[in-house]
Amino acid sequence: MFKKLDEKFGNNGIWQFVKFNLVSLSITAVQLLLANLLPLIFDNVQTTLPAFLQGIFNPDVLFEGESKYVVDGAVTWGYVLPFFLSNFIANVYGYFVNMKTTFKGKGTKRGLIGYFAVLTALILFTTWLQGYITAMLANTSLAGASRTIAAFAAGVVQVAVLFPLEKYVLFKEK
Repeated sequence: MFKKLDEKFGNNGIWQFVKFNLVSLSITAVQLLLANLLPLIFDNVQTTLPAFLQGIFNPDVLFEGESKYVVDGAVTWGYVLPFFLSNFIANVYGYFVNMKTTFKGKGTKRGLIGYFAVLTALILFTTWLQGYITAMLANTSLAGASRTIAAFAAGVVQVAVLFPLEKYVLFKEK
């Protein structure tokens, strides 16, 4: 069925958006899985973030009271890495799947470098966003689902940025 639709609608922008969102569902599944599994690996990491990131990941904003993710007044990599890596791994997977299936394009080295630059900035923002949402939900009835809700919110932001980037810049039709 998917193949027939692809043959019928080809490079139609609406069809590409539908395919992009279908791929995004698989990206979201990877991201949600990692967002919930990676804390099992990184929760005990007590190394604090470098100074330039400490202003972004402010423990007074992210946490009410004490937290295992704060050492000497600074947020640790144990808190940030699961969010960052789940985003990064899922979106690198998404880049290649969208290149091949959604836009049927060929990436360039320059495009991939540009994608990584945008992705890094986007992930820093969405990592902060996930941390903020998780912290805001930590003492609510949604605490158990906070990482999933936060990862979903990050995914929505990423779709809003990455679809136009991939369609109109990285894999645009010649």
